[in-house]
Amino acid sequence: MTTQALSLDEIYQLAFDCLTKAGADQANADAVANTVMRAERDGSASHGLFRIPGYVATLLSGKVNGSADPQPEQVTPAFVRCHGQNGHAPLAINRSVEMLAESALTCGVAVLSLTHSHHFAALWPETEALAMRGLVGFACVSYMPMVAPAGGREALFGTNPISFAWPRPNNTPLVFDMATSAMAMGEVQIAARDGHKVPLGTGLDANGELTDDPREILKGVLLPFGAHKGSAISMMVELMAGPMVGEGFSFEAQEGDNGDGGPPQGGEFILAISPQILGSDNWAEHAEKLFAKLESIDGIRLPGQRRHKMRADLGAREVNSELVEKLQTMS
Repeated sequence: MTTQALSLDEIYQLAFDCLTKAGADQANADAVANTVMRAERDGSASHGLFRIPGYVATLLSGKVNGSADPQPEQVTPAFVRCHGQNGHAPLAINRSVEMLAESALTCGVAVLSLTHSHHFAALWPETEALAMRGLVGFACVSYMPMVAPAGGREALFGTNPISFAWPRPNNTPLVFDMATSAMAMGEVQIAARDGHKVPLGTGLDANGELTDDPREILKGVLLPFGAHKGSAISMMVELMAGPMVGEGFSFEAQEGDNGDGGPPQGGEFILAISPQILGSDNWAEHAEKLFAKLESIDGIRLPGQRRHKMRADLGAREVNSELVEKLQTMS
């Protein structure tokens, strides 16, 4: 695989230009391009420029509203709802986080229901944004069927990621963002593109057999992490990001999708909790005892530490050259 160095500004501009040429207005293109740039900055190539062709496909097909103007509403003191107007999710999330945070800081606990949106990014930006405001954050979103339930060989669940963030005063938040499949689909796609094998147990080929060849898994199905445990968590996500917020399941999203290769319409569930209100006065100090114990173990790093270390480096990022050339023709 050959790569070329792009500055963070160049990554943002390339994404922005592709999106605006495909029909996104400035506000929507800016929100998505910022999300993509931050993913590249933080070392998440599978959610960076790699995603732009999918974003563009949804704009060109007309599935996504490139001029969406989502406006969050305060339904109750502890419940915020945002209708995404069939736009890409980043703009709706950016506009809703502050209202959600204020609700949680007042009520102790608050929920955001995001509907009629197309989520194609990592989940850590929204949970980390809450943690930076002194709140615990949890988010989950479903997708389209790509994962077989434990014991099965046919896709029913999406990769159904979850993200959790814990605030750490005077330190970077603890944040994790993970698919409930054994490996995120984007990582499998990148492994296939770059000719890498994946761990056995990631997925099955078209004949239902275990394989470490990502190209064969793309013809077959992903597996949940931890067998029945991951399968149960994936089912939880289907419910929380579906009926809980008034949206559909992964298989229903697929039924209504136009097959353009981009993200389907769906919902997202985001929970914000104030440890200052729910916990004891020393909640932060108490939590640090656990983190200190973990860090005292050789080979252990806290979730999110690598991301923040990479974020501190504002230099260029190496991006797949073939992808850059493709995007340049789209911009």
